[in-house]
Amino acid sequence: MVMDMGRDAVARDETELVYRPTRADLRAGIGVRDRVRRLHLVRWGLIGLFLALAARSALAEKGSAISFVVAVLCAAVIWSMPHAQAHHALRTVSWQGEYRATVTDDGIRAETRHVTLTQRWSVFRGHRETREHFVLLSRDPNILLVEVLPKRGLAGEADEARLRVLLARHLPVV
Repeated sequence: MVMDMGRDAVARDETELVYRPTRADLRAGIGVRDRVRRLHLVRWGLIGLFLALAARSALAEKGSAISFVVAVLCAAVIWSMPHAQAHHALRTVSWQGEYRATVTDDGIRAETRHVTLTQRWSVFRGHRETREHFVLLSRDPNILLVEVLPKRGLAGEADEARLRVLLARHLPVV
């Protein structure tokens, strides 16, 4: 007689991604974070302000070329900040090589040749899907942690659907 004492392995939803991080992946995560925090509005407002100052300087009868150049330069630097952040983050993680991320009902386990990181669902406040990524945002007020899961790392459409279901089960869309 065989009795099941509840110790048998339970079938679990699990999805694996294999990928190398790219600047576009990190830029997507930063972009989602900025939209959730509404920082993109501040950035575009400042860009507009500096471009208006540049136009005013260029159109003024006694306008200064230095004022024009400085205003345009400020607008360019503000525009480029998310790109610079993505570049810096890529330099931080790219040396680790290929990532293997396993998403389960327990959370996300990311492994490289050098590091293994397990993140429980309680770390995240929610997620957002873009055309090419799933972006998970941390619970802290400034959203310092952003987990980007690129769809290209999935084996196929079935894995993408399974990952979408796992994320919806554990995290709200933000």
